[in-house]
Amino acid sequence: MAITLYALDGCPWCEKVHDALEAAGVDYDTEWVEALHSERDEVRRVSGQRGVPVLVDGDRGVTMCESANIVEYVERTLA
Repeated sequence: MAITLYALDGCPWCEKVHDALEAAGVDYDTEWVEALHSERDEVRRVSGQRGVPVLVDGDRGVTMCESANIVEYVERTLA
């Protein structure tokens, strides 16, 4: 699977997504982002905004923001 999680170290919402991916046994890559929103050009390029977490599921053509939505997607689609 081509799953990428854009995350910020120490972000509690990113941790929730990470925990959901781990619990579901999903293989994924983490792209660690800068703390300053103004330096998150890669996140903006893939999602249209600079907040994290962002999950990109390249196999399904899905890009998602908001931890609650991502966790639900992981549990329903990827687990």
